[in-house]
Amino acid sequence: MQLKNLFADEDAVSPVIGVILMVAITVILAAVIGAFVLGIGGSQEQTPQASFSYEAPSGGGAVDVTHQGGDSIDASNIQFGGAVSPAVDPSSTPSEWTAGTTLTASSGTWNPGDSVTVIWSSPSSDSSNIIAEGTA
Repeated sequence: MQLKNLFADEDAVSPVIGVILMVAITVILAAVIGAFVLGIGGSQEQTPQASFSYEAPSGGGAVDVTHQGGDSIDASNIQFGGAVSPAVDPSSTPSEWTAGTTLTASSGTWNPGDSVTVIWSSPSSDSSNIIAEGTA
């Protein structure tokens, strides 16, 4: 065999690359389909989308946060944050926070102009998201 012909012979390169690509595509497809079938990817819970209004008494005190519209939210997953790190008043907490209902942020003294954040905690994981920010 001549050394010159060894470097010039490229007959088997294209079929080998084709087979390698076909095997790679098959492995990737099998992994993706297996992840869906076995549920490895898990399901991501959607963060609720809603709008709110905030009202603080003129002399300071608790802040009333009214759900103006959007998704219904399980009230047990809601916390308030902001100027005084308030808690939700259990006496004013419905089980489902829907449009038109009000929750009261009762801990601390709120004054008009203080910032208020509505924090939603996922019931299925340890994650939480700020779903609204406003001013009392």
